Amino acid sequence: MSLVSAFVPIWILTAIGYAACRWGLLGEAAASVLGRFVFHLAMPSALFLALSRMPLSGFAGRSLLAFGVSTAAVVGFGWVGASWLFGREPGERPIWGMAAGYVNSANLGIPIATQVLGNVSFLAEVVLLQVLVVTPVILVALDRHSDPAGRVRVRRIASLPVRNPVILASLLGVACSAAGLHLPSTAGASLTLLSGAAVPAALVALGASMHRTAPSPAKPAKPAKPGELAKPGELAKPGELAVITALKLVAQPVIAYAAGLALHLSAPQLLAVVVCAGLPTAQNTFIFSQEYGVGEAVANRTVVVTTTLSLATLATAAALLG
Repeated sequence: MSLVSAFVPIWILTAIGYAACRWGLLGEAAASVLGRFVFHLAMPSALFLALSRMPLSGFAGRSLLAFGVSTAAVVGFGWVGASWLFGREPGERPIWGMAAGYVNSANLGIPIATQVLGNVSFLAEVVLLQVLVVTPVILVALDRHSDPAGRVRVRRIASLPVRNPVILASLLGVACSAAGLHLPSTAGASLTLLSGAAVPAALVALGASMHRTAPSPAKPAKPAKPGELAKPGELAKPGELAVITALKLVAQPVIAYAAGLALHLSAPQLLAVVVCAGLPTAQNTFIFSQEYGVGEAVANRTVVVTTTLSLATLATAAALLG
């Protein structure tokens, strides 16, 4: 029952966002405004505080490698499969890959790690890997494809850490941790208040976006034909959501388990790797897709579906490996 309780607040806040938008309480631009608030203010604050307080030593190298292998394999297959299987345009493929392999390591990962693993030490390393390695790769790709000509501009990519608040806050947090710096109490308290809004605002935005993209009863949305490129705002193609969900909740933990066995991890280490790999898609996927205006329909439904179904994956992992 305690494992289920970790999911309940997520479902409730997403439902509140949907209901508030459906009843007209937040206005038509609610999802967009909330998403930009999270991307530019709340999420950077949360990442800066988390990373500035996180020690950068004592990593579980083999365990993190096993998790990294599963992430690279699933994100890579999702990225390429978006084109091969469903004809997704280049700008949408990073979101497809992120939806398939970027785990919810923060608001859902912490209570689950505490309950199943007994501590969050390995989860902290997963956060670092995703924030410092996976996130920049995704954002660089999205930024590149936001250029109308799709050109790789070295100057533009080099300036991305300054232009992108998520990457900038992450780098500053790591720098503060490495230097042992601490914010003044007033600044720390202000950022703590702002960071506390990141998760609830992202979930409310997620729910609001589901109402915004829901097909109208009078004019039902038509899914794209097989092999036809999806247009911005279209619903996910038939089978697309099923493939992403299978990659996230089946392939990623299975690959993590196989990599852990190959690296001769102990039973507790193997459990930690598989549980973290089995976490659902992070709501950051939706926030990024909304910020760059690509793959929103796929992203928001993937977050909801994988969050709902991941309970079975995590319970199975805990029963077999715990």
